[in-house]
Amino acid sequence: MPKKVYDVIPPKLAKKIEEDVKEYLKEEKVRDVVREKRSGRSRRNGEPSSIWRPVSIGGGILVLIVGIFLFLKLPRADIKIWPKVETLSFQQSVTADESADLTDISQGVIPAETFEITKTLSEDFSATGNASDEGRASGTITVYNKYDPATPLTLKAGTHFLSDSGKLFTAPSRIVVPAAKKSGSKITPGSVDVKIEAVEGGDSYNISDSNFSIPGLKGTAYYYSVYAISESAMTGGFTGDIKKVTDDDIQAAESSLVQKLTDEALSDLKKQIPSDYVLLDNAVSSNVSGSGTDTKVGAVLDKFTYEATIKLSALAFKQSDIDEFAKKFIISQMPEGKTILDTSLRTSYVASSVDVAEGVMNVNLDFSSGVYKSVDKNSMSLSLLGKNASQISDTVDNAMGDQLSKVQVKFWPFWVSKSPKNQKAVNVSLQFE
Repeated sequence: MPKKVYDVIPPKLAKKIEEDVKEYLKEEKVRDVVREKRSGRSRRNGEPSSIWRPVSIGGGILVLIVGIFLFLKLPRADIKIWPKVETLSFQQSVTADESADLTDISQGVIPAETFEITKTLSEDFSATGNASDEGRASGTITVYNKYDPATPLTLKAGTHFLSDSGKLFTAPSRIVVPAAKKSGSKITPGSVDVKIEAVEGGDSYNISDSNFSIPGLKGTAYYYSVYAISESAMTGGFTGDIKKVTDDDIQAAESSLVQKLTDEALSDLKKQIPSDYVLLDNAVSSNVSGSGTDTKVGAVLDKFTYEATIKLSALAFKQSDIDEFAKKFIISQMPEGKTILDTSLRTSYVASSVDVAEGVMNVNLDFSSGVYKSVDKNSMSLSLLGKNASQISDTVDNAMGDQLSKVQVKFWPFWVSKSPKNQKAVNVSLQFE
């Protein structure tokens, strides 16, 4: 009768071993007492008894039991199988539709989602137009009226005053010059202070204190009786180059700002789109809802401010949805008895047409994946129990046929030459590297 081999020691056997150990220890104790009497030794005279003998024997039996247990438990077989992998490639047109909720390979549709952002930006731009400018000199004069008989005089706005150096100035406002005061033969002129400005620009009008006549009164009785005097120099006259805003400046500002605004808005939009979404370059639409400047063409300015507002809309789809479509399509097309190798799935795509407003995008999809002969690892491990390496290789080869690339068998520990009969100790794994 063949010996029974136990993976785990049965309770009955364990109990029997325990009873045998106890019986053995009991017998040994009796023998020790007899030996002590024969040798004349006793515990009463302080000499040690042989108490370590049964302990060492029990320890040896325990080691033996553990050794048997480990011998039965440790054996393991690792079988690595490399199936041959065939690559299947396909090209399909897929519609990413905002109205779709699920992937549908029969209709060639995957879900899509629209993302939007609105952004406003303003910036200062330099004027490039060149022009010359002349500042007009200005100052204060005192107009005197010593006309006799004493009469007040009203001068209209724009009245000219001519300096004794020949420089012409104007008074921007109407002037009322009081009448003179006469005391006997003495006449005290009436007077009023007036702001005047040079009729032309240039620093030549920055004249020092001067006497002024009123050319408009020439030929009248007032010409020699009404005059003006300045007690300080005229200032503010100059000649120089200036910048002015041109139409090209405004057009360039619009183009530059809109481009900058678009780039910034697109960057912000991408940050708000989840990382598992795919945004294709041509799946973004932009609308400049407002742009302009309050500055007019020809304005004398070194800089002007331009402002614009833009709205970006983007249509995107999940990478997982495109992968799901590709995987389901490959499974529907691969031969019976094959399994798809998920880690080998490859996809690439480009949008052929996009209507962001309608939420629809047509995508040309290229995809491929490896497939291999299906392996039932549970059934395979059962068929390999109790076999040596050669028998295992033959069994796997017969099961896989020309779909097998190679097989590798390893036993453990080193003294094991066959796979255990315990299925849990036989590990079958598939390799694809």
